[in-house]
Amino acid sequence: QLHFVESGGGLVQPGGSLRLSCAASGFTLDYYAVGWFRQAPGKEREGVSCISSSDGITFYEDSVKGRFTISRDNAKSTAFLQMDRLEPEDTAIYYCAVRPGCGRTWSQLRGYNYWGQGTQVTVSS
Repeated sequence: QLHFVESGGGLVQPGGSLRLSCAASGFTLDYYAVGWFRQAPGKEREGVSCISSSDGITFYEDSVKGRFTISRDNAKSTAFLQMDRLEPEDTAIYYCAVRPGCGRTWSQLRGYNYWGQGTQVTVSS
């Protein structure tokens, strides 16, 4: 079965950092763009960031620009989300998925595949 395995979540105080990982299971990342999404309780799943497959171009949701950094290691079929200066509003389950490219619609759920179970991030004092 093709899917991602997300890890790295946890409980952190406001202003702290976490590094999330998503490892591809059953496929390689080389030709896919990778998107990170999050879903807070009672809210819809929203796009956080996307990194393209070939040239590494990145996209970010406005509220995380300058705080989050997306990256990828194709040799390990793993993508990462470095989250700094975390805020309580960042509390959510974080997921990753792939699609052929990021593009201007990168933050929409449409076209993404191989979702994992997610990893919980809680920002609280």
